[in-house]
Formats: sequence, structure tokens, C-alpha cells
Amino acid sequence: MVYFIMNEEKNKHTKRRSIINIILWGGLSGFAASVAYPIIRFLTSIPDAAAGARSVSAGTVDELAPNSGKVIRLGDKPVIVIKTSAGDIRAFSATCTHLACIVQYRDDLEHIWCACHDGHFNLRGKNIAGPPPRPLEPFEVNIRGNEIIVSKAY
Repeated sequence: MVYFIMNEEKNKHTKRRSIINIILWGGLSGFAASVAYPIIRFLTSIPDAAAGARSVSAGTVDELAPNSGKVIRLGDKPVIVIKTSAGDIRAFSATCTHLACIVQYRDDLEHIWCACHDGHFNLRGKNIAGPPPRPLEPFEVNIRGNEIIVSKAY
């Protein structure tokens, strides 16, 4: 009888210990995977040919109505292309300088607006209201025939 009680106590400790071991090893395995995954992903990634693009077509001048804008991709970066009421075409980084949200053109306000935290930029890309700390990065706009070509500013 004494042997049976001692054996039962030993089994309780063994069960508790094995549960704690499972939890600890599970946590350590999860931590190791969360550290190793981005490293492995970086080392095995194939460079995208479009990521290094220096210029891109943003459509034609006729497609972009006055007092409107659209977001395009230049390589791996979003770019906002704007046609002002006067007909000037401008391009800026579409990534807000506050928390990297994508900005949009508001035709009712006639400026660039970030919906995340109500950031406002004028038509020169300068921050005019809200939390954005810096202006938007400008891009070069060239018109070739009727086509709008947006390229990185040097």
C-alpha cells in the first residue's frame, strides 16, 4: 500500500513536469522560429526585377482628369500622380511620412490627404497639417507625346 501511494505521487510530479517541459519547449521553439524565419526569408529571396525600376508610365495625359490623382507603383514604391486644376502634373511618394500609410488625393480639399491620422500635404508635397513630420518625396514627371513618365528624382 505504501508503495502504491508513493508511486502515485511520483506520477503526479512526472505529469506536471512533462506539461511544464512541453510549454517551455513550445515557447522556445516558437521564439526560435520567429527569429529564424525573417533571416531565412531574406537569404533566400529572389530580387524582383521591377523593384529597381527607375521610371514607369503613369498613363496618358487625357486619362488623368484635372483636379484628380491616382496611385501607381514605381518598382516597389507607391507613387501618387496628381493633375492640378491648372493642368500641372506632379508626382510624390504615396507613403505618408508619419506612419507609412498610403496617401490619396482629395479633390474636395485640393490637396493630398492621409486617412490614417488626418495628415495633409499641399500640392508641392509639403506637410501642412496633422502629424506628418516631413514633406513627401518628390518624383520627376516627364511628358513624352501624350504619355506621363514618372521617374525617381536624382
